[in-house]
Amino acid sequence: MIPRYTPPDMARLFSAEEKYRTWLEVELAACEAMEEAGLVPEGTSASLRPLAERLDPARIETIEKECHHDVIAFLTHLEELGGSTARWLHRGMTSSDVVDTALALTLRRAACALIERLDQVIGLLATQVAAHRRTPMMGRTHGMHAEPTTFGFVLGSHLAEFLRARERMLLAREEISYGKISGAVGNHAHLDPEIEARALGRLGLRPEPIATQVVPRDRHAFFCTALAFIASAIERFATNLRHLQRSEVFEAAEPFEVGQKGSSAMPHKRNPVMAENLCGLARLVRAALIPAFENIALWHERDISHSAIERTLLPDAVTALAFMLDRLLRILRGMEIYPEQMAHHIEQSQGLWASEALLLALVERGLGRQEAYRIVQRNAMRALAKEGSFRNLVLEDPEIIARISSAEIEKLFDLSHALRHVDQAIDRLLLQAQRPKEGLGTAEN
Repeated sequence: MIPRYTPPDMARLFSAEEKYRTWLEVELAACEAMEEAGLVPEGTSASLRPLAERLDPARIETIEKECHHDVIAFLTHLEELGGSTARWLHRGMTSSDVVDTALALTLRRAACALIERLDQVIGLLATQVAAHRRTPMMGRTHGMHAEPTTFGFVLGSHLAEFLRARERMLLAREEISYGKISGAVGNHAHLDPEIEARALGRLGLRPEPIATQVVPRDRHAFFCTALAFIASAIERFATNLRHLQRSEVFEAAEPFEVGQKGSSAMPHKRNPVMAENLCGLARLVRAALIPAFENIALWHERDISHSAIERTLLPDAVTALAFMLDRLLRILRGMEIYPEQMAHHIEQSQGLWASEALLLALVERGLGRQEAYRIVQRNAMRALAKEGSFRNLVLEDPEIIARISSAEIEKLFDLSHALRHVDQAIDRLLLQAQRPKEGLGTAEN
């Protein structure tokens, strides 16, 4: 991922230095398990552990240019640093034992970092939902005025989606937390399964039940799917905010900081650039799905058709999503909300939002639904044609007032009627959001 969209923690996590340190971490965990089994001299792993601070990615890449194999280049470098003791590393192992297990560690750490960000998003949204639970606004379908809702209820829909996205990310974190130290075709020809279990346990991972030479790629596809759900949740919020910020609406807006410029040509412009940026980056994260699913079908025990694309696919998708969450947090912390503009748009609707309540009242008075619909729609179309307010037209319609009293009609045009169950729904949602979070551990585990 280009530096513009790379948060510092993701730059570290996917750096060459961190990759080789994680590879060594896997090798040492396996070495320790082999020491316990008596296959490797005791103290080998302890004597080699300080090498983590001396790893030189540039030297490894130089060796790789000669041998054309990244893991062999890595092991060669370890022997340069550790001398003859390093020969005990990688005993009975194959390259994918190191690479796939290290990838599991990296993606698990990435998942923890993403969930930590999600928790901040959820907390900020929950605060706004509670603060604006009774801030009325027009609900919209097809971009048109529909019935009243509240801004808190609207935000609650996004909060609920992020809660679901978090649950999927937790599942994906567990799905990806499998490694293998089982040899060339995964059948433990040179290493006992107990050694594999002990080594992976040290790393906080579980052994793949039946591996080939690689960890099955359906796990990685599942992980990418969880990323896509989060990106799409962000995009839906950003899309709605973009609409609310339109000049004709302007009910809410992303922050516009002191010194910020909106256009090189028009000084008055205040564009929703952060929200638009999020919509664009969501496409990048979702673009990982097709390659991730195509990586599942490998020849027999393995080929490397998945390898090249994963080197960019996974770091880019995770990094872009981390950036998106950071940008969303920035928006939520500075989002501007205009309740008076929301109230203005409700007033502008001339009571048309009460059409369904009126329809149902007429049906309850004995009219057929289609006949009631015709009567209500007739008045609604007149109101839209600027022949009067919908409320006044309804109060003057003999077919309506013959069945419903003026006092009852006034109640149907009372906002409290439309919003009477909002608090109950929001309370239910906030209770869910306040439940104790499942333990994350840390990004180091």
